[in-house]
Amino acid sequence: MKINEFTSLMTPRILLVPYSTHHVPTYHEWMQDEEIQKATASEPLTLEEEYSMQRSWREDADKLTFIVCTHYGEQYYNDIIRSPRTRSIIPGQQDAPEWMIGDVNLFLYDDEDEGEEDGEGGNSKGGEKDAPKSVIGELEIMIARKDQQGKGMAQETLRAFMSYIQSQLDGMGVEYAGRRGIALKHVRVKIDKDNLRSLRLFERVGFVRTSTEPNYFGEVELRTPVVEGRLRAVESKIGLEGFGRTVRYEMEGYGEPETSAY
Repeated sequence: MKINEFTSLMTPRILLVPYSTHHVPTYHEWMQDEEIQKATASEPLTLEEEYSMQRSWREDADKLTFIVCTHYGEQYYNDIIRSPRTRSIIPGQQDAPEWMIGDVNLFLYDDEDEGEEDGEGGNSKGGEKDAPKSVIGELEIMIARKDQQGKGMAQETLRAFMSYIQSQLDGMGVEYAGRRGIALKHVRVKIDKDNLRSLRLFERVGFVRTSTEPNYFGEVELRTPVVEGRLRAVESKIGLEGFGRTVRYEMEGYGEPETSAY
């Protein structure tokens, strides 16, 4: 998606930035690890294929992605809050390879049940052509750096990311479906049955298993509903609204940096 092209998200310990070309070599190196491949159900790509994938994630209207980084620390975060107009994230500096630790993504899919519910070939609300398109969100997160695992970085990342999703649903809907927009039905994750750490994480933040048994591929699916544009179950568990800051992801020749709460 292009909605986050100039947006980074900051919390006291992490910085989320748009997936950019200078991230690709490090990301490609991560994805050669067999444990990561298994955990993400991924196949290794060539470096050229990884660059192509990066362009897809940046430009396609059904994919929202950020690279997860650590940053200079809580004092730096506090400085950003106190002087928002003087700070921005410079590509290749605050998100250089030594700061990168993982990624987080949301994929949007048309709701396959929408047409069956309507009886009108896929138009919701009794077949109204301009009604929001019903979609499903699928979330993925990876903390690739082993020295950053088990420190709560994944939960902090999820909290910032889902807060951003909740606040940007209208803009995401326009990019995905045009003026019609979207109605996000639920957000799901599919996790390998042996990945107990990830299963516990998502259950802790408000996702619920859809079945007691894994599917054919050995995956467990968990979901959390979206009610009137809000991730209510997640909010009740960890809180979302107002968490963190958006900070301009600076690109040469584009305006002044800006920061605001989201």
